[in-house]
Amino acid sequence: MEREGKSSGISDVERAIGEALLRWYETHRRDLPWRRRQDPYAVWVAEAMLQQTRVETVIPYYERFLARFPTLQDLAAAPLEEVLKAWEGLGYYARARHLHEAARRLMEERGGEFPRTLAEWRRLPGVGPYMAAAILSIAFGQDLIALDGNAIRVLARLFAFEQDPRRPAGRRQLQQRAERLLPSGQAGAFNQALMDLGATLCTPKSPRCPECPLRAFCAAYAQGNPEAFPVRAPRRMLPHYDVTAGVIEADGRVLIAQRPLQGMLGGLWEFPGGKVEPGESLEECLRRELREELGIEVEVGEPLLTLRHTYTHMRITLHVFRCRILSGTPQPIGCADVRWVPIAELDRYAFPRTDQRIVEWLRQEGSSSLTRQTTGRSRT
Repeated sequence: MEREGKSSGISDVERAIGEALLRWYETHRRDLPWRRRQDPYAVWVAEAMLQQTRVETVIPYYERFLARFPTLQDLAAAPLEEVLKAWEGLGYYARARHLHEAARRLMEERGGEFPRTLAEWRRLPGVGPYMAAAILSIAFGQDLIALDGNAIRVLARLFAFEQDPRRPAGRRQLQQRAERLLPSGQAGAFNQALMDLGATLCTPKSPRCPECPLRAFCAAYAQGNPEAFPVRAPRRMLPHYDVTAGVIEADGRVLIAQRPLQGMLGGLWEFPGGKVEPGESLEECLRRELREELGIEVEVGEPLLTLRHTYTHMRITLHVFRCRILSGTPQPIGCADVRWVPIAELDRYAFPRTDQRIVEWLRQEGSSSLTRQTTGRSRT
């Protein structure tokens, strides 16, 4: 297994592991839509969507996204708002913004030609070491190991790896050991085989070791404790925040604000509000946020909804109130844009998950309630 700049030095056991995995993959590979076309664009979109998201969740989004933006040129030419709408519900919206920005750069700077090196891919927004290696190995056949969560779990158990692979030093060492298993010229199949093995047999809980093609080589299985790997540092508690949002209605329209393009949930639309500061009541928070964000003074009315959501780095409780403008004209002071939108047209806008639930409530229960409460106010 010669590689440029390296002596082979591969042992019979290492060679046997690669061969056993590839034989298993030939028979047991999953039929996934992104494996039906191996062009770089399709592989790239799939890898972007699959970051921190389950395959079953990604499949319908991937198929709709490729139908709407079938080529790099189509994606680059589309407005960001349209891309975010196509991504709506998949979460981690920075992935969509990065994908769109990178597509534009590839068209503007390279005439639509895809990079062929790790360094070039890494210069694109949103492309980390795993994604770059996955694209180059699967779409271009380059001998690179791509370590996603499934592959890391398989390899950590195979080697009974004692370090935490989430830490840089641990990941580097695991990658070095994994590279020795890589069959020359078959990196794409090898990487996808590791992913499939981790997804179907070498699962986080109750791995199906008797069915595993690598059972005879697996150190964790020999020790009788596969679930002890990968080694993980103790998980820290997620912080919790109370957040407010205001539903402001006039003449059958509601006011929505677009989040700044940079930052969390950038470019998405929301019902305006923000995080409660220490010592503030919910009502005080909402009045302050709407003053700072939109330049308006409001009367905070009845509570409408209480929604809970967990992100990767925090938990929130969103308190939604009906509000009425007392003075001022909404303007984008602390946001990218503001719009008055009929409830029936809210579907045209991309919202975070919690705000989608507000939209759903407005359609099912809130619209008639809002209409009843309208007292002839003009749209501000």
